[in-house]
Amino acid sequence: MTDYVRKILDARVYDVASITPLDRLNRLSRRLGCNALLKREDLQPVFSFKIRGAYNKIARLDAKARAAGLICASAGNHAQGVALSAKRLSVKALIVMPVTTPQIKIDAVRFFGGEVALKGDAFDEAYAYARALEAERGLTFLHPFDDPDVIAGQGTVGMEIMQQHAEPIEAIFVPIGGGGLAAGIASYVKFLRPETKVIGVEPIEAASMKAAIEAGERVVLEKVGLFADGVAVRQVGVETFRVCRVLLDDVLLAGTDEICAAIKDIFEDTRVVAEPAGALSLAGLKAYALKNPQRSGALIAINSGANMNFDRLRHVAERAEIGEAREILLGVTIPEERGSYRSFIARLGKHTITEFNYRYAGAGEAHVFVGLRLHDAKREKAQLITELESLGYGVLDISADETAKLHVRYMVGGRASGLGDELILRCEFPERPGALREFLDCLGVDFNITLFHYRNHGADYGRVLVGVLAPEGERARLNERLAALGYPYEDETANPAYHMFLKER
Repeated sequence: MTDYVRKILDARVYDVASITPLDRLNRLSRRLGCNALLKREDLQPVFSFKIRGAYNKIARLDAKARAAGLICASAGNHAQGVALSAKRLSVKALIVMPVTTPQIKIDAVRFFGGEVALKGDAFDEAYAYARALEAERGLTFLHPFDDPDVIAGQGTVGMEIMQQHAEPIEAIFVPIGGGGLAAGIASYVKFLRPETKVIGVEPIEAASMKAAIEAGERVVLEKVGLFADGVAVRQVGVETFRVCRVLLDDVLLAGTDEICAAIKDIFEDTRVVAEPAGALSLAGLKAYALKNPQRSGALIAINSGANMNFDRLRHVAERAEIGEAREILLGVTIPEERGSYRSFIARLGKHTITEFNYRYAGAGEAHVFVGLRLHDAKREKAQLITELESLGYGVLDISADETAKLHVRYMVGGRASGLGDELILRCEFPERPGALREFLDCLGVDFNITLFHYRNHGADYGRVLVGVLAPEGERARLNERLAALGYPYEDETANPAYHMFLKER
């Protein structure tokens, strides 16, 4: 990989990119008992490291390639990096973005001088359209990660870390989407300090690099989760996989709650709001620190970006405490009789109640959706549940139930009768006009909608819980229609939180 070291040392990034600081996270370091540092790529002109690779690639194009005009496909940070780099180098750039791209990102690309074309609901469609325009108009395509010059530009992050921290480094944690940043950092760090671990971090719902390394070849994920949209890549690059499979020491996975907790950690130490992909590597660092108490050097995470939609903050705040193991969510069955609530609250002792949802639904038993803040949920949760069960309460732990956390908590009390054939689906709808109508057109007049819950989280896709009246003999036909529509969905009819709070008794 020495060729990459030369390319990194010779990379042209500092005409537009900044040398970003490597800051110590004092509060988190004290809590974890380690020296945790954060590489602040959120401080770049486009609030993301992507400016490095984009500028290095464009700067190295010959006059003919530049004169042809540039084109790329991106829903966010790469788009902004290309737009600003092209403006600085006086080159025209067309950025193809999905129709679902939040307006804040579209406006940012235009602000930096890029021309925007909207196409498709997802990146894959935008990418295909961009490649078609490349061939049709003779444009020069800029890949977001699978390009040696892009990889070298991103690798300057690793070069700066080596210059900024001369003391021992146990591990550097790098977010992985397509793998360009990880390949670049690993190439430089492993050449200069082979004893330093370089560990990739991916979302559980978009673990394309981990899947590829385990399979020994690139794989295409059937679907990816979209919360950490900056790293939601179904297949890693050819070149990035070639490098990462050799140089990475490990690839860790983080869930949505852990990412939200890491966003909060970054805010508490820096007063900066990282985007989910930006906080991903810190979530990996925290997990590593807890599992490896004996350490020989600093732990460094890359804050890869801060292009966060403001509307997403409420979702992050809701999930951060669970991700930090300081809050649990329980479904508790108590007697429907006078004094039962007062008695139940008394049994909770000094635990702080963060949420309490209930609506009367008839005599007999009552089901309560309750959130509790604990000092250490991993240690205290089992003890608390055992105590409540010993007192005769039925307890269901729903702290890890996505349907409960996204939907059911806002719908407690919404029971209906006569719905024995109800099918519950948790879907992802593209955030664009007409998406709901397309879903209804797909169902036609054959299937009756019995439940619908949606909350906007400021992301490219909305999360929706849908109830459909579908007798057993009709479900195959319904599944065929949903498959043809192409919206990702999960069958949640057997979900215990649905049964406790929403299903007909």
